[in-house]
Amino acid sequence: MSLRKIISIEYILAFIITASFYGHLNFPWLYFIVFLLLPDITMVGYLINTKIGALFYNMGHSFVLPAMLMVIGLLTTTSIPLMAALIWLAHIFLDRALGYGLKYDDAFKKTHLQQIA
Repeated sequence: MSLRKIISIEYILAFIITASFYGHLNFPWLYFIVFLLLPDITMVGYLINTKIGALFYNMGHSFVLPAMLMVIGLLTTTSIPLMAALIWLAHIFLDRALGYGLKYDDAFKKTHLQQIA
């Protein structure tokens, strides 16, 4: 089995675990479905140029912001930030499982996952 296939399976499992936590916390599945693709709005940066596009896309598809949102939700015991963080993380895991990685600034289709054999 190739390294790329193993990594894809890991991301699928991470998506399933994230969705399971979402369900375990009894958050509404309708919100999960409706907002799952919301982070892709960061692709609008590509309307300006590839450098801005990659910056916006990578900000919306790295783990840093949803992790911070999750910490805020956990520390304040507020469900909305936690729900949003889980949906956001699920989106990132699903993207990565499908081979959509963080973008280089010279082309939309050039991602960090392409460097993995």
